[in-house]
Amino acid sequence: MAKDKTPVDLTITPRDRRFGRDAKQDRWWFAGDPFKTAFLNALSVTFPRGEAYFVESVKAFRDGVPPKLEREIRAFVQQEVMHSREHVVFNRKVAETGYDIQPLEQAVIDSMEQVKGRAPIIDLCVTMALEHYTALLAEGILKNPEWFEGADKEWVDLWRWHAIEEIEHKGVAYDTWLHATKDWSRWKRWSVKSRVMAIITVIFWKRRVSGMLYLLKQDGITGWRAGWGLFKRLLISPGILRKAIPGWLSYFLPGFHPWNRDDRHLIQLVDSEYEDARMPESESEGRREALAA
Repeated sequence: MAKDKTPVDLTITPRDRRFGRDAKQDRWWFAGDPFKTAFLNALSVTFPRGEAYFVESVKAFRDGVPPKLEREIRAFVQQEVMHSREHVVFNRKVAETGYDIQPLEQAVIDSMEQVKGRAPIIDLCVTMALEHYTALLAEGILKNPEWFEGADKEWVDLWRWHAIEEIEHKGVAYDTWLHATKDWSRWKRWSVKSRVMAIITVIFWKRRVSGMLYLLKQDGITGWRAGWGLFKRLLISPGILRKAIPGWLSYFLPGFHPWNRDDRHLIQLVDSEYEDARMPESESEGRREALAA
């Protein structure tokens, strides 16, 4: 197995928070901006089923992993389950503002059906590629608090909470992959993960842009106005996608590991806000056991 680059003192801590049950969500909750709102709304629609897919992909290779990784997988599972739960609520609030998100949800279901029967190791490889994407987004969210200026605080808290835990467990799928492919050559491992990332990147952005355009159309924003608005916000200002490009490229470098970038200081900047939600170790371990089963 490749050398473990995950920090030895890393602790993955599930934070059991609930958001927005009684809140009335504005249609353009993201600072009154339909484009920023569409970006995170379209992304959130993918999370409940997508994160369930991540969980199953990692659990398929948990047998025989070292004890430290086994504990991290259990914590990863619990975090992802709670993320799914909260994004189900968020998505319901999106629908309550008048958006029809059913076709987007169906598209996720259809994509899950299309990959049934695929080799589990490829599912794991897809998961670690998408986990890298979510970690980069999480880094951007925590590093650039000005992105959320004027946004609904309840949903800012949701995305910041999610970002903390995505950074915290960003190496779990990758370390599981390293263990599962320990008998592969370095060339084979690099070749497979790089090809999968390239394919996933095309599919991911094609579907996300399509989803954003679908939501914007419901706001009467179409054509060049929709395209320019998304281009501007993703690549110019605030440039969420542009700022993630260097981190995305690093995935293709020999010797890449998610924890080559130790950004735990970003977690520390905001984690105190969720201190009351940190699950006691005794309770957390029991619930992890149940969820990981």
